[in-house]
Amino acid sequence: MKNYFIIFLIALFFSCSGDLEDMNVDIKNATEAPAETFFNNAVKNMSDLMSGITYGANGNPWNTTRLLVQQISSVTYNEGTTYYSNFTWDAVYMGVLINLEQSAKVIEENPPANATVASNQLAIIEIMQVFTFAKLVESFGDIPYSQALDYDNISPGYDEDNTIYPDLISRLTAAISTLDESQGSWGQDILYGGDVAGWKKFGGSLLLQMGMRVIDADATLGTQAITAALPNIFTSNDDLAQVEHLESQPNTAELWTDLAVGNRRDFVGCEPFVDYMNSLNDPRIAVFFQEVDGMDGVYLGSPSGLVVAYADYSKFGTLFYQPATPVIFMDYSTVEFLLAEAAERSIAGVTDAAGHYTEAIRASFEYYGLGDSADAYLADPNVDYATATGTWQEKIGMQKWVALFNQGLEAWTEYRRLDYPQLAAPDQSFVPTVPVRLTYPISEQTLNRANYESAASSVGGDLLTTKLFWDVN
Repeated sequence: MKNYFIIFLIALFFSCSGDLEDMNVDIKNATEAPAETFFNNAVKNMSDLMSGITYGANGNPWNTTRLLVQQISSVTYNEGTTYYSNFTWDAVYMGVLINLEQSAKVIEENPPANATVASNQLAIIEIMQVFTFAKLVESFGDIPYSQALDYDNISPGYDEDNTIYPDLISRLTAAISTLDESQGSWGQDILYGGDVAGWKKFGGSLLLQMGMRVIDADATLGTQAITAALPNIFTSNDDLAQVEHLESQPNTAELWTDLAVGNRRDFVGCEPFVDYMNSLNDPRIAVFFQEVDGMDGVYLGSPSGLVVAYADYSKFGTLFYQPATPVIFMDYSTVEFLLAEAAERSIAGVTDAAGHYTEAIRASFEYYGLGDSADAYLADPNVDYATATGTWQEKIGMQKWVALFNQGLEAWTEYRRLDYPQLAAPDQSFVPTVPVRLTYPISEQTLNRANYESAASSVGGDLLTTKLFWDVN
């Protein structure tokens, strides 16, 4: 009798197992997602990484860059301004690059009926991957690259920065040539709304930027990239790459979250930056900063690295206390400054450095709603390209420093490349000069030590003072 009962139970179990599997499906939470979801999540995450700010004890790779380039100072805690910081890149690899990789995988496994649309989507993902990897290389040097997105490899090797960058330029060049503007791409796209022409211009402008980044280290590669980029670059502020945010969380600007939601009373203008703008009576100062409390028309910056009274200095302008303020990945002003530099270097037949420099400044004024004030500013002999003092590197570098406010990563990168402005490290800093590189995450020393040590040796030392391969001047 017992044997019959056991047989009955086994039969009952197998007859019900199919029903049990159906019951175990989560009907409330998605188990699959369309490619657009992964893609837009990556773009939003990258926006957060590039726009957030911290005083600097710990952080993502880029949320102290405004402090490094001395546009902003932290006056309550000074770890970031004195370079006692620990950077982690987990959010870049997991929040951005893995999402982009997954987006591409979904398209490849379930391609749209229109093969050209699928090709456009994959090319757009490639542009964002190149953009992201380039920022990592420009910050750290050697990084996990060819093995970085392999789930089964928990200790990825590092590729050398001077081999990654040419590969990124090659990938970007191919992606731009793949884009077909006669066909669509995404149904939803928080950067360009699926506009393939917009993505092509962003790709071309990024190629121009990357070509100029390496021009001093590899003139041939840089010239080739710049020449290839010129037919597909931004030609007005209508083209720029920026993420426009919403009024409600979680789709707000990260800087607003850090400043307003956190009610931080840490961040004010930095003395060198505010003093420079004051010296030129730059109208943009009223957008970038607020007047000192109780002092009409007075804008003051704090010395970098000092713990001082927050109320005695100019805090961020009201624009940056708005949840929907856009985050810029690249703007038209940047492109015009790069063209001014190409003219000075006699690259690809580009001419009229003064004209491109003037247009770059005008584009910045117009972006911030100050177009009517641009002519008077440009007429100042200290601004006019023909009469401003210094080399072309100084003229472009100083004005680019201002125009790149709220683009801290790019401002810091161009400071390192052009060597302007000339900044001094605060007293009692961890290193005696302004950092020219970010150090690897501490977690790499414990979890990936052999590869970490190899990379540290390859770049010349895991130090804030180690210049990267493209920073040769």
